[in-house]
Amino acid sequence: MRRNFNIYTLVGQNIKKYRKLKGYTQEKLAEITSLSYGYIKNLEAKGVYASISIETLQVIATALDVSIINLFEEKND
Repeated sequence: MRRNFNIYTLVGQNIKKYRKLKGYTQEKLAEITSLSYGYIKNLEAKGVYASISIETLQVIATALDVSIINLFEEKND
């Protein structure tokens, strides 16, 4: 695992990546998932520093048409 690796930041970055691939705004993703816009915004900007349930991650993954596993994948640049 990389030095300074942060799983929360990784998940937030992946949510943002897949949201943009779907052409969704943060507001649209919030609407689809019934989560607040502020929560989605914070999640993408800062990662999931608060507790987040597997169920919530699944709701987000479903809205983005990806497997929940995709939210945890590291880029291979």
